[in-house]
Amino acid sequence: MRLSRYFLPVLKETPREAQIVSHRYMLQAGMIKQASAGIYSWLPLGFKVLRKIENIVHQEQERAGHIAIQMPTIQSADLWRESGRYDAYGEEMLRIKDRGGREMLFTPTAEELVTDIFRAHVTSYKDLPLTLYQIQWKFRDEVRPRFGVMRGREFYMKDGYNFDLTKEDALHAYNRHLVSYLRTYERMGLQAIPMRADSGPIGGDDTHEFLVLAETGESEVFYDSQITDLKFGDRQIDYDDHAACAAVLDEFTSRYARTDETHDEALFNEIPEERRRTARGIEVGQIFYFGTKYSDAMGAVVDDGKGGKVPVHMGSHGIGVSRLLGAIIEASHDDKGIIWPEGVTPFHCGIINLKQGDAEADAACLSLYDSLTALGLEPLYDDRDERAGTKFGTMDMIGLPWRITVGPRGLKNGVVELTCRRTGESEELPPADAVAKIATIYQGIA
Repeated sequence: MRLSRYFLPVLKETPREAQIVSHRYMLQAGMIKQASAGIYSWLPLGFKVLRKIENIVHQEQERAGHIAIQMPTIQSADLWRESGRYDAYGEEMLRIKDRGGREMLFTPTAEELVTDIFRAHVTSYKDLPLTLYQIQWKFRDEVRPRFGVMRGREFYMKDGYNFDLTKEDALHAYNRHLVSYLRTYERMGLQAIPMRADSGPIGGDDTHEFLVLAETGESEVFYDSQITDLKFGDRQIDYDDHAACAAVLDEFTSRYARTDETHDEALFNEIPEERRRTARGIEVGQIFYFGTKYSDAMGAVVDDGKGGKVPVHMGSHGIGVSRLLGAIIEASHDDKGIIWPEGVTPFHCGIINLKQGDAEADAACLSLYDSLTALGLEPLYDDRDERAGTKFGTMDMIGLPWRITVGPRGLKNGVVELTCRRTGESEELPPADAVAKIATIYQGIA
């Protein structure tokens, strides 16, 4: 993409309403624009990153054997009355009526709706296990929306729901989701720590939140420092292998890590003092096992193969897709702007032309652009007639991981400058070698 033809409304001034880094940089980098309190329009750069994150979530859900569906954003209140949650959920639920006077609601979560789909079509244990998921817009009427996409009222979320014959099978689904989430977050350049949490209005006894450590986190967290040394890495886990999934869960949850709602000071004090940590965390996902809470209430039963009918065991599993943009920025930035991990960057590489209109520099930039594009990469070529400082400032703000700088002086020596955004380190390379190095960096990154 040529920057002269792209819609990138970068702000020069710091927005007064932005209280945290991610909100400020998303506004300054032209990624979002507030439509009303807690509701945002996603502009091209922000929308590209949103889609990158969404694609990773889809890929890892499918790898785990989960099946994508799409449910409506507007639900009938009758379903929520069946489960008993309509009145219990609270004022965060946006309740509305259609022109026929029917009570409806804007989806905050979809346990009732997916249970209704299940009970209409699944009657036998032979169709289990089954996990359905969607990535859909949700709405919760936060009393005080703040921090941009981190605590908005409208948000983009992956929500998945497992249906299993027994508690043992449902707990395997729980473990499987934990494994898939660890892989998902690491692909985005994040370390998301699973922490024992409170189930809230969804219910259930087993639940873990995944939190990214950041000074601006909304939750106070307590953990054993050893947990930050754990990495999922390139492990090849068979998701049908119950023992392997349980082993990963045990490895990542056996050390103390809890949110403030479930913190146990006595247990925390059993950890050696030098390993005790208190910090702030950003929630980016949560998994639940809640047994037969919804299937009992809504009659979601199957033939158990023994002549009887039993309610299915269920769990739900969420990832905050839009919230992840804010979390990544909070975890990866400097005083110049965003630093995108390679897995989610909106463009793989930036190209800066230091002397727009110079025949040799123009030709070299176009050659780099075409070479990177031919390799399936997306470069962003700053071909604007602007000062070099303005171009560097824009590239630093939007945070592309790599930048190639082209100027007449370097071209006389047959080189361009390749710069790593994260470290600031630069090296001079022949143009073909710079392209080859960028291609190697992204090789194997989906």
